[in-house]
Amino acid sequence: MSSKNKTRRQLARTLISGVLVALSMPPWGWWPLAFVGLAMFTSLELTTSGPRQRFTTGFVFGLGWFFPALAWMWFLTAPGYIVGVAMYASLHGLVSLAVIRGDNNRSFLFLSPAAHMLIEVLRMCAPFGGVPLATLGISQVGGPLHRVASIGGVILLSWLTWQVGALLAKRPRDFSVDHQHRRMLWALCLLIFVGSYVAPRGSNTGRDFHVVAVQGGGPQGTRAINTNPRDVVERHLAATRTINNNIDNPIDLVVWPENVIDVADFETSDELAEIGAEASRLNAPFAVGITEDVNREHFTNAQVIVTTDSEATSRYDKVRRVPFGEYMPMRSFLKSLGAPVDQVPRDALAGTEPAFLDVPTSASNERIGVVISWEVFFGGRAREGVKNGAGFIINPTNGSSYTWTVLQSQQVASSKLRAIETGRWVVQISPTGFSAFVDPEGNVYQRTGVSEQKVISRDIAIRSGQTLYVALGDKPWIALLALVFLIGLINRSKTRPRH
Repeated sequence: MSSKNKTRRQLARTLISGVLVALSMPPWGWWPLAFVGLAMFTSLELTTSGPRQRFTTGFVFGLGWFFPALAWMWFLTAPGYIVGVAMYASLHGLVSLAVIRGDNNRSFLFLSPAAHMLIEVLRMCAPFGGVPLATLGISQVGGPLHRVASIGGVILLSWLTWQVGALLAKRPRDFSVDHQHRRMLWALCLLIFVGSYVAPRGSNTGRDFHVVAVQGGGPQGTRAINTNPRDVVERHLAATRTINNNIDNPIDLVVWPENVIDVADFETSDELAEIGAEASRLNAPFAVGITEDVNREHFTNAQVIVTTDSEATSRYDKVRRVPFGEYMPMRSFLKSLGAPVDQVPRDALAGTEPAFLDVPTSASNERIGVVISWEVFFGGRAREGVKNGAGFIINPTNGSSYTWTVLQSQQVASSKLRAIETGRWVVQISPTGFSAFVDPEGNVYQRTGVSEQKVISRDIAIRSGQTLYVALGDKPWIALLALVFLIGLINRSKTRPRH
């Protein structure tokens, strides 16, 4: 076989390995393919020679992974999608360039997964606050490793997935491996897996909350600037009016999705009176998503509790905003290049308060966590609400701007991760889907279809206690990854053969 054909064949296999990882994620969800793809990629990394080939291997793997798994970005910003995928793939290319050395690869089996995961941590944080979608953790939420999230969140779960994939890789004959390292790594993976099934996950308090979630329905692929906001309100009012309160099982909370109400001032709006009337009819408070004007350049995105007396009480303003969706980074610069910045005419103001709401009850108040839409992809937002005493979590969202179901499916998977991480029920509610209830084990109930008008309800347990992830957060696991990476570099340097 000629050298050129061999190179093409290697690149094709590398691309396939990345596509296999993408197919392990929602909406496809074939989670075992993550291990196949990572094992295949690791083997290919080990057979590369020369800096250019090493970088290309990581880069092409990233393209196969991110082009399908981040396809939702096309509907947000097509140029940003192309740039983002190329940038993330390039970062993995740089890792492949750094971790392989022809003279000594004895530390590779733990050095490479740690290094690639540090890049994934960077992707979760930057730029513009990060894009924590299409992660390996999301791919494994339906597999046997999912409980690891209760210990170390998406970071530990993603690393464990990559580490197992690397250990399963077929190694070339001339690959020098430290068998002690290999045995230790398998033992560590097994310890984490077993530990996740005995680690604390919180407990039921003995109290239940009867929650009703309202999905108004309507078309997808729409933008706020092209939509009459009153149409969205009417759909949700129509669905809400089909609800009847059962005396034997009274409703404790009705939840509407993110920014269903778009008004200048909610306190003086007709919509507050309409929702208050429904709250009075059902004798239950509402949690509703509102968008309010601040000025010509800014608006707010919040979730508000409306009582049976038509009063807006507890309020949470969204902290994590969607770049290029709720605010336009580098607006002046992009406008000078002719970019369509008018699709996001105003920027959302970021909230500053902790992620919880207080729901009035007959006794006093029940504290619930709240992560609005994009925030569900960030484990720290749900963790903050639970640390402040939340007994369950709501995720009001709005995915109506996106066509297909890549983003919406990954959001359901992220709600499952947040439920497992925190040991709490999660209620996800969207105007056009998907809406669902998720229990602390990550099981999904009453998932709605896209664009349908649907009301779902369930008695969910109020829970207390902390998982290890709630207690520790992400920082210890990031530090551990960095330490493993440094140990790998030092070990490789010390054991490099002398010439």
